[in-house]
Amino acid sequence: MSLRQIIEQEIGEHGPIPFSRYMELCLYHPELGFYSRNAEQFGKAGDFYTSSDVNAVFGRLLARQFDEIWRVLGSPDQIEILELGPGRGLFAQDVLDWSEKKFPPFFHALHYSLAERSPKLRDRLRGVLTRFLESGTASSVSEGANEGLQVRKPWFSDPSGGAATRRPARETANSFYSPAEKTRATSVGPNNAMDERALAPEVPIIVFANEFFDALPVEILSAQGALRIAAEGGRFVDIWVPPSGEELEFLDRYGVHPEPGERVEVPLLAHRYMARLAASMRKGMIIVVDYGYTRPEQLAGRHRGTLMAYRQHSAAANPYTAPGEQDLTAHVNFTALSSAAEENGMRAQPLLTQSQFLMGIGEANQFADAFEECRLPQERAKVTLQLKHLVTPAGMGESFHVLVAAKDVDPEQVANLSGLSFVKSRL
Repeated sequence: MSLRQIIEQEIGEHGPIPFSRYMELCLYHPELGFYSRNAEQFGKAGDFYTSSDVNAVFGRLLARQFDEIWRVLGSPDQIEILELGPGRGLFAQDVLDWSEKKFPPFFHALHYSLAERSPKLRDRLRGVLTRFLESGTASSVSEGANEGLQVRKPWFSDPSGGAATRRPARETANSFYSPAEKTRATSVGPNNAMDERALAPEVPIIVFANEFFDALPVEILSAQGALRIAAEGGRFVDIWVPPSGEELEFLDRYGVHPEPGERVEVPLLAHRYMARLAASMRKGMIIVVDYGYTRPEQLAGRHRGTLMAYRQHSAAANPYTAPGEQDLTAHVNFTALSSAAEENGMRAQPLLTQSQFLMGIGEANQFADAFEECRLPQERAKVTLQLKHLVTPAGMGESFHVLVAAKDVDPEQVANLSGLSFVKSRL
């Protein structure tokens, strides 16, 4: 049975589904979802590539920043890095290789945890990171996770009943679902990875999320209401229902209400996920790298309706054409993520561009991490072009942003991290 047929069957049995449910199945169905089908959609030959696909320098620069954070935390005997959605493991490999070579005290204290739900991608991780996994320096925190569909409890539900996310008392943990919809919501995506970390909760932790939040399912609202998807005549069609109080409150606080003819995303899941990460962290930092926006930018008329489908690096106009065969993403609402972190005991730094963040880290040694292994002029020229792609506006430098938040860490020392030396307030 194809994924389209699975979705049509669910609609036939239970009625129209929220867009978040459709996006969830398209991306995270355990066999047919985009991130579950195979590992070949990553990289330049696939459907998309991330900063870690460009050059090892991205991981090397972050290794330098992680070592600095470890020292700011007091150089503890143990520290955990938890990477959310590590994909093929290239970033983890670069961080571990460079830390072992350049920052041995930090490396000996480090345990690198990989929160990856896709069985096929976990297989790829085992091949890429064999040496570190076998030595115990790294581990997959999702190895024992249930990979099947679990009825009744959404994978993005809050087991605390809402306290951790500080939702209004009148809202339930999944208020945007009707009772019928709640019975079929599933756990095909990531749980709260902090529940599965490898080391004890008192061990300081760095949570790293590179292009993770943009792939979490979103709700979609228009002036007509909240989007539901029905199936008619072998195709998916839009219908609209009254929005929930939670959706409207989210837009009041963190976004904008749609104008006639306009659609906007409501990333409730991303907000809840960040809130749970922050609430469950005792000491450490969260670093989010993604493309996104702030509420003031939306109020100024930008980033209003950012949902996109991608296939082989080309944008697709219709998210319904190839369920499970194309990537679905929505830009990240950094105002909401920052607020979720701060409402749960963290201190968020002003938002940076990826260019500012990487330039700050690399400035002290003039990006020696990038060029150290270059022996020939043409090798140096190639790395220069790759580095420019990471930091210039024409590449990823200005379209990607970095959010850094810390808990139980001296605020002055956090503000003095090299990666924050080019801070530009956007929140």
